[in-house]
Order: sequence, then structure tokens, then C-alpha cells
Amino acid sequence: MRLAFAGTPAVAVPALDAIAASGHELVAVVTRPDAPAGRGRGVRRSPVGSWADERGIEALSPDRPRDPEFLDRLAALGVDCVPVVAYGALVPPAALEIPRHGWVNLHFSLLPAWRGAAPVQHAVLHGDEITGASVFQLEKGLDTGPVFGTLTDQIRPTDTAGDLLERLARSGAGLLVAVLDAIEAGTARAEPQPPDGVSVAPKLTVEDARVPWSDPAFAIDRRIRACTPAPGAWTTFRDERIKLGPVAPVANGPELAPGELLAERGRVLAGTATGPVALGEVRAAGKRAMPASDWARGVRVGAGEALA
Repeated sequence: MRLAFAGTPAVAVPALDAIAASGHELVAVVTRPDAPAGRGRGVRRSPVGSWADERGIEALSPDRPRDPEFLDRLAALGVDCVPVVAYGALVPPAALEIPRHGWVNLHFSLLPAWRGAAPVQHAVLHGDEITGASVFQLEKGLDTGPVFGTLTDQIRPTDTAGDLLERLARSGAGLLVAVLDAIEAGTARAEPQPPDGVSVAPKLTVEDARVPWSDPAFAIDRRIRACTPAPGAWTTFRDERIKLGPVAPVANGPELAPGELLAERGRVLAGTATGPVALGEVRAAGKRAMPASDWARGVRVGAGEALA
């Protein structure tokens, strides 16, 4: 089939690689416009856009997928289908109707669970044990279309959202190509999503990433892993914001008030509503990330001091 691939961030690139290596003809990519990024807020090309530029493949970057110029160009390309991975914009019916097989989306959850922008983060945050990926027919609703196929993956006790997303991006790439192959062969069958088990996964904000030390240790562990690497879990120490890497709940640890710090030889503990957690990496503003024990030694954590 003739394909135009729609995606924007790095997590979409494994699927793009898999499609380029398949028997399908990739004629263009659709990606979000260049945008400010990084500390300097310089304008950067999306990873998908850069991938296409390096290979001489046409890249379409409409401000809105309903723009007439974009719709005309997509129609002129004569594509049979548009596979999608993390494109980042709602696709209007006018665009969905152009390819004869529509737009087919790889989504990183077992639909109808975790519809929305951050399915992997919410799966980790809520303590799911199993997640996966789904390939479904894109339609006007938010991740509501019928599903062509799924795969499952176990969420490991130390998985961050980044770890899990990386695995699903690789395995999901194969699933997406298999579905495209079946569509071309005329053997693909999309099943409606069940009405039960629907949950929504909105993007996690910076405020969502603040660590609530009055929560139990298991919940703090999940929140930090869910927010790693983005938006990045954080707390404050001496009224200054610091970022935290994943922590480890400590069994039979000393009794500490929520947020209270205890620097021991080789580790730094922080109190929660239940037992303490051992801090992993700490990054103060403008500094590199470092082991918590090095950070505590540098700032000279005093008795009774706490994170807030």
C-alpha cells in the first residue's frame, strides 16, 4: 500500500523504521510543526520530521490537519492508509476520509483502558500489572474506534513510564505493520471496543508530578516512576525545587514524618504516610543529577529537615 505516516515524538520512530523496512511504500510523513524545545527554547524539528528529512521523504507539517492546503496535498499523494503513532493533534473527518483505508492508530494501552494522551504514565501511576498496545481505526471520538489487534506486556515493579513506553514502541511497531499487511491482504477485521472498562489518561502536568509525601510509600513510588522521564517528579527542599528519580520503598525502616529526611551511610531516606523510601537520583536546579547520598552530603542535610 501507499502510506503516509503520521507521528511526532521519538516514540513514533520505531514504527516508522518498521514501516520503511516493510513491503509498503512510504511516500510522506505528517508531523507537528517545528516548536520551541529545551532550556534555550530554540525551535526544533520533530524526531519524525528529522527522520524524513534525512531520507529525502516529503514531510507535511500543517498547523491544523483541517487546513485546506494539507487536505489537498494528502489527497494528491493518493495514499491508501495513514498509520499513526503519537501524532499529537485531533484529525478531522475531512482528513480521515481521504485514504481509502482511513487512518490506523497504534495506541499504547489495551483499549478501552486509558484512552488519551498519557496511557503508559497512567498505567504505571495506577499500579496496573498488565498493559499493552492496540491498533485501531481512528475516528472522530477520542481513541474510540474498532480494534484490529493487540499485544500485552507486564509492567515490572521498577518500570518507569519511559522504560515501558520504549518496550511498547518496539513491540507495537511489529503489530502495526502486521495490521497494515492484513489490511492490504483483505483479511483485517476490526472489532468494536467493549462498553465496559473505559478509563481516560489525560496528559500529566507539572503539578501532577509534585510528590505528596503524605501519601503511602507505594503510591509515591508509582507517581515518581510514572513521571519519569516526563514531566519529571519533583519536590522542594529549603524552599527550592529539586527533581527526583525513582525511589525504593524500604521495609522495616525507621519511623519518619512525611517528607522527613534521614541521611545514613550510603543512602538517604524520606518519610511517607507508611514506611520510608530510599531516594535514588536528585537533581537540584541548574545542577546535574547525582546519587541522593552525594546530594545530601553536599547540602549537609540536618536533623529534622524535610522535603515538602
